[in-house]
This record gives sequence, structure tokens and C-alpha cells, in this order.
Amino acid sequence: MTIIIETERLIIREFNLNDAKAVLHFNTEEVNRYTGDAGMCNSIDDAKNIIQNIWLAEYQKYGFARWAVTLKATKQVIGFCGFKYDLRINAVDIGYRLHQDFWGKGIATEANKACLDYAKQHMDLDIIYGEVVNLNLGSVNIIEKLGMSFIREYQEDGFTLLRYALSLKGNPLPTE
Repeated sequence: MTIIIETERLIIREFNLNDAKAVLHFNTEEVNRYTGDAGMCNSIDDAKNIIQNIWLAEYQKYGFARWAVTLKATKQVIGFCGFKYDLRINAVDIGYRLHQDFWGKGIATEANKACLDYAKQHMDLDIIYGEVVNLNLGSVNIIEKLGMSFIREYQEDGFTLLRYALSLKGNPLPTE
């Protein structure tokens, strides 16, 4: 198990195939309502496929992918956080997904602030994007707490998306 970083309440680590049950558990319909991938994780096999063919493959290809958010106190995997290289935008995206039982507790903000700190110290990344559906006010709040700046609004797949960006190196942000 590769631990990336720890916070007061969390262990942020790479996923492994033993996490399939937890991945299935946190990918509920309510959690995925605004993600664009609702309905893609409906079985243990789906969860294993996501771990094996997306996250583990991206760890190998890019050196990073979404990481497991684990409660220190119980060792329970409750969601994911961190980065992915998003081919759709040809850039690095920060994201988070937590089981709804853990919403409103500051966990997503805590986890992703730790990820940004880690990236500044250990990764060769600069501009990080975050995209959220405008109706997902909780997620908009998290993105803004991370210090990301609004770039633009656009329509995709029936959603109004808000694109935010942050420079880890203090460089000017793109306008699109």
C-alpha cells in the first residue's frame, strides 16, 4: 500500500484491488449525480475494472491518478481525491468523490488541500483544473476553498460546467 500523504483525519493512498467493495460503496447514484459517469459502477466487477484499468494504469502511465481517501480512525475507504490527467481537456484535473455519509465535514477540502501541498513539493505540475456542475454547490464551495480561480462556464452533456484553475508555481492562469 503506497501512502501519498496523511492529514489529521485521513490517509491518502493509492488504490489497490482490495478496495473494490469500497469503490462500489461510494459510487452511489446520489454521489455520481453530477459527475458525468453515473451508472458506470454498479458491481464489484465494475469497481475492479475502474481500479485496474483506470487508476492503476494511470499510476503507471503518469505517476499519479485518483487516490483513496481513508479515515485514519477506522481505515475505511470513503472516496477518492487528487489528480488525473484528463485527455478531454489535455491537462491535469483535481477531483474528489466521497460517500454522501461524509459530506459536509470538510473532508474533501482537507484531502485536496493536502494533495495540492503534496504536488507543490513532490510533483512536476503547474496548472491544475477543476470542473464542477453549477448546480453542485457543495463542490463549487470546495473548489473555491482550494483557492482555485473561475475561468469560464460552458455546456456539456446537458450540464452547465464551471471551469476553475490554480497555478502551483504562481504562473498566470489561462483564460480558457
